[in-house]
Amino acid sequence: MDGFDKKDREREEIYSKVVRAGKRTYFFDVKATRKNDYYITITESKKRYDEDGHFHYEKHKVFLYKEDFDKFADGLEEIIAYIKQNQPAMEVKEEAEESVPEAIPTEEYTNVEFEDLSE
Repeated sequence: MDGFDKKDREREEIYSKVVRAGKRTYFFDVKATRKNDYYITITESKKRYDEDGHFHYEKHKVFLYKEDFDKFADGLEEIIAYIKQNQPAMEVKEEAEESVPEAIPTEEYTNVEFEDLSE
């Protein structure tokens, strides 16, 4: 890249936090602009399999700038509180369970990860 050396790339990553949540992984990264203004990138990564069995990672990224931190945090807290208040008994399901037809009891299946098969 023209005008973008290794020193610039090293400076832009300040702090990272990885959160594994079921079949998704979230990356919270603090980065800095060339003027040393901090911002956050939030990346959702999900492993997807093609019909031929090969996998790839599907990623979605959000950039959150410091002038929006408070409004974003307020909105996130409000929406989480709403969900907890209005749907407290909701059970979190794994995506694999959601794809199983209701007529077949899930107890008949064993949860096997592809990583387990290589051992």
